[in-house]
Amino acid sequence: MDEHNSVVNRIATQIQSFHARKEPFRIYHGSTNSTRRTTFDRKKIIDTSTLNHVLHVDTQSRTVLVEPNVRMDALVAATLPHGLVPPVVMEFPGITVGGGFSGSAAESSSFKAGFFDKSVNWVEFVLAGGEVVRASEGERKDLFHAAAGSLGTLGVATCFEMRLVQAREFVELSYLTAGSVGEGLRVMEEATEDERNDYVDGIVMAKDRCIICVGRLTDRVEPGLKVQRLTRARDPWFYIHADRATREAQGPVRECIPLKDYLFRYDRGAFWTGAYAYKYFLLPFNRITRWFLDDFMHTDVMYHALHESGHSDRYIIQDIVFPPDTVEKFIEWVDQKLGIYPLWLCPLQGKPRGLRLQRSGDEKESDTFGTAKAVNVGLWGPGSTNRDRFIAQNRDIERRTRELNGMKWLYAQAYYTEDEFWSIYDKKWYDALREKYNATYLPNVYAKIKADLTGEHRGGASISGWLQDTFWSIWPMTGVYGVWRTLVSKEYLLAK
Repeated sequence: MDEHNSVVNRIATQIQSFHARKEPFRIYHGSTNSTRRTTFDRKKIIDTSTLNHVLHVDTQSRTVLVEPNVRMDALVAATLPHGLVPPVVMEFPGITVGGGFSGSAAESSSFKAGFFDKSVNWVEFVLAGGEVVRASEGERKDLFHAAAGSLGTLGVATCFEMRLVQAREFVELSYLTAGSVGEGLRVMEEATEDERNDYVDGIVMAKDRCIICVGRLTDRVEPGLKVQRLTRARDPWFYIHADRATREAQGPVRECIPLKDYLFRYDRGAFWTGAYAYKYFLLPFNRITRWFLDDFMHTDVMYHALHESGHSDRYIIQDIVFPPDTVEKFIEWVDQKLGIYPLWLCPLQGKPRGLRLQRSGDEKESDTFGTAKAVNVGLWGPGSTNRDRFIAQNRDIERRTRELNGMKWLYAQAYYTEDEFWSIYDKKWYDALREKYNATYLPNVYAKIKADLTGEHRGGASISGWLQDTFWSIWPMTGVYGVWRTLVSKEYLLAK
């Protein structure tokens, strides 16, 4: 802990200096799994990239002490030898503990375990005035709840204590099919009500084909069941495997997947978005090319390329949570307006922490979005290559989300105007917290997540800006540039 405390003290001293000058800063983590376009000024950052250690695993209390920039794969690697695993593990290995906490993350175990932040017992923060404090359900509860999902706008998280649960060697996974979205949602709902199930999610392959994946932790492979690996270059991408395994099947298909392979089953190909890269570069999409290009098709590499190429402004990448009774209506709208498939379904339990939604005068906080059950829809696919049309598509998604009482995850870009954004979230409550914790000089949530609606970010003297201005509609210059930059630079987020 001495090294940890030394780094925290250095961060606190830097923040005190920023606070004295009332100069806003941004937090540089060293990596990102957000699709938001972000740049950093070396003179205006707090560098937390060295806070990337698992400090202690306590097998008696089933807890782990962990720094914010520990990746999911490193966290699992540290806890599995003790027979333990976090209740919620995000599907991409590079997502960090701090990112999962501040970004309201969830996964296929969240129908039972809730959002990722529900696994956190307490958080160590350096407040925006430089004070080092701890927040939990019993201490600074308002900060503890608001910081989860507020994207680091109330202070800098530097350490977490998280709960762990017993791990098993395998996940016995059953694939159930449905002939419509409505039927798929009903199958998924039934699966979440069965207490024996540990993981539930779904893939909408088309409006008349859904695959619901139901997993149970186990140490035993039943006779006749296949053990399926998913993380090696020669293994299939998960969604392709699920589709093929159920195409001709009569009834459910079952197999056993090693736990680590299951947890990161969507890493290769980033769910199915990697297939768009093959289409963009006019490459064959088959088992041989996926094997040969496997190093490029993991999420870490794909996020680098996405940012360097500027293609985050050409692809719709949104996760949206809906009450169960409006999910089907949204997917019908997506089918008619966008035609994007596959879609991801992830059932959730409990309300997310973070920004509080606006409420009418007779509503209580418990009445806001986040009822006992909800469903996340992962909407990821190509948008219009026309910039104005692309913005209009995203604004239409946000409008339809609001009409159906949904809520967007804020890890992605938001196309709301400022007035629209604060008509959804409780700015008065949020501003009062920022005042209480001396954070008013920092960028607020809207400033961090708003998309550039003018296209000005694509100009400037940088080669990336010039390429996007000059070759925006010419195949495949920006894509080639993004791949090249990914190969030669790992510090792509930090402004040179």
